[in-house]
Amino acid sequence: MIREAIVTTLSPEGVPHIAPMGPHVVEDGYVIQPFRPSRTLDNLLARGCGVINLTDDARVFAGCVTGRKRDWPVVVADAVPGVRLIATLAHEEFEVVAVEDDLVRPRLRCRVIHKASHAPFPGLNRAVAAVVEGAVLVSRLGLIDLNRIETEMAHLAVAVDKTAGPAEREAWGWLMETVAEFRERSLA
Repeated sequence: MIREAIVTTLSPEGVPHIAPMGPHVVEDGYVIQPFRPSRTLDNLLARGCGVINLTDDARVFAGCVTGRKRDWPVVVADAVPGVRLIATLAHEEFEVVAVEDDLVRPRLRCRVIHKASHAPFPGLNRAVAAVVEGAVLVSRLGLIDLNRIETEMAHLAVAVDKTAGPAEREAWGWLMETVAEFRERSLA
């Protein structure tokens, strides 16, 4: 199973990095497979630890992949030298226990060493799921066919139109602007 989450890491100099990822859930932790090049990968290899943030704020996913907003507030983690998002429902701190190197996507086996809950789960919202899926598509701009991305985004827009609140609408707007800008650049 893949759990869409926000991974927070620290650089060797202590600079926080926030990135949406889809870690694979495994017994006692996760397998994280960042693409090369990746600041997340560099930080995990240098520090050997990080934090999985479980949030329902779709803006974090969309803001990170579009570059519209990346400076989400963080606080010091509890058990690892790292940070977690302030606005997260729960977080899981982990240590990297094994690395399978790969030229494209190394596999980092991570063991969870601390978990904490911060807010109740408010329930499922189709617009949040649509924004997260849209963010995945936007992260693939230039890697998969633009027409396919636009077709899938049009399908996802139905859920946003029917069920989104202000945060999801803002996040969806960032995604749509990014796709439109990419289309314009590709036609130029």
